[in-house]
Amino acid sequence: MTPLPPHERPGTLEKALRLNLAHRVYGTFAEIGAGQEIANWFFRAGGASGTVAKTMSAYDMTFSDEIYGKAQRYVSRQRMTAMLDHEYQIVQDRLAAKRGETTTFFALANTVRAKGFRDTKEECHGWMGFRFQTDPKGPPSDIQLHVRLLDATNPLQAEALGILGVNLIYAAFHLRSTLSTFLESLMDDLNRWRIEIDMIDFSGPAFPAVNFEDRIVALQLVRSGLSDAALFGPDGQILQAADVLYKKPVFLSRGTFDPITRVNLDMLDRGIAHFKKDFGEESDGLMEICEITMHNLLCMDDCAVEYQNFLARADILQALGKNVLVSKYAEFHRLSSYLARYTQQPVGIVLGLPLFEELFNERWYVDLGGGLLEAVGRLFKNQVRLYVYPVGDPITGKLRTGALAKVQPHQAHLLSYLLETGSVRSISDCLEDCVFVSSANVRQMLREGNPEWKSFVPEIVLKQGPWAA
Repeated sequence: MTPLPPHERPGTLEKALRLNLAHRVYGTFAEIGAGQEIANWFFRAGGASGTVAKTMSAYDMTFSDEIYGKAQRYVSRQRMTAMLDHEYQIVQDRLAAKRGETTTFFALANTVRAKGFRDTKEECHGWMGFRFQTDPKGPPSDIQLHVRLLDATNPLQAEALGILGVNLIYAAFHLRSTLSTFLESLMDDLNRWRIEIDMIDFSGPAFPAVNFEDRIVALQLVRSGLSDAALFGPDGQILQAADVLYKKPVFLSRGTFDPITRVNLDMLDRGIAHFKKDFGEESDGLMEICEITMHNLLCMDDCAVEYQNFLARADILQALGKNVLVSKYAEFHRLSSYLARYTQQPVGIVLGLPLFEELFNERWYVDLGGGLLEAVGRLFKNQVRLYVYPVGDPITGKLRTGALAKVQPHQAHLLSYLLETGSVRSISDCLEDCVFVSSANVRQMLREGNPEWKSFVPEIVLKQGPWAA
């Protein structure tokens, strides 16, 4: 059956009513932090006895610990998972004998930090999980997600969370045919000014690995507009940035990595060495990230994401032990702001000289009142440092470093200022046998069947992925 387009899908109240009247979906709502915002939709729709076995909110920490066990953080994936485990087991224990032959059971849990009446600048966010059966007496599947609440008031945040919860339950039962449809439906009656879903994880028999592979989910989150960026680790598991970047120094490299070249890896190694020298103990335990923007993942013909090509790149980066960030940030100052949202520790970004020179192209900043100067201020607002890798000039046959960047005459003082203050570090040493050949040159060699491309990539590229052929 072809999924309905967004404008033809039922609204939030109708989704809740359809689930209530089905009389095959039955379970528990356990919600902490913003009121019983999801269960409320089912009560308002009418016929809630067809869906709701129990609702509860264990707001008091003592009660919550007694029911679900102690947790280091109450708004955390750990707590949400404990809630799911406990509530789903109770539903099974108490209702399976009576209704198990005809009913698919579920448990929904969320733990949220919503805006309070004495609010601070803490982020409003939360975890939501849904465990459910697709067939009576069948094994359960899980959906777990992290959401950022962006509305300015508590009532609006609670409303948005309630709509998201209804959308999640409805999609789990009716919109699993394609990943894109599932994810896009989560934003029905919502928009990105209200919520951001920056992590979602699918597991269980309801979600075949081929369609809901973690890295593709991360990619689709950004492409569908649910999130500005998605992060996954060397094992392919989707990571929640707020958890893994918290109080961590970060070193990031941006590129197409198509294919991964020896220069890509040398940039990282030399950049990290300079970063550690600059920041000493502050750089201990740094998190190394390779970032690919959506602009580098879109086909020119139909703008469809090249999933297999992306996975090939991700496979090699993961085999090299790298974390991979997929983002929609074309501008570096937006990438810097994203990282600053989660860590106040030093951040290093390594980039090639041509890309560094592009940072001075003022057409990127027409949306900023202060233009290039405002973008630079935002980029270096926190402990951010750029490391510029040299490039070979094919005309002169010599290397050009960051200190010799080509900028407009009126920008020369800005370049000098960034270099003199140490905000920008110029890397002078490099792979001299490779820097005269760009990644675009290597891709051209590949397309033309020129075997010389093999000398510009690491051994691992020759052993796996589409390039190995």
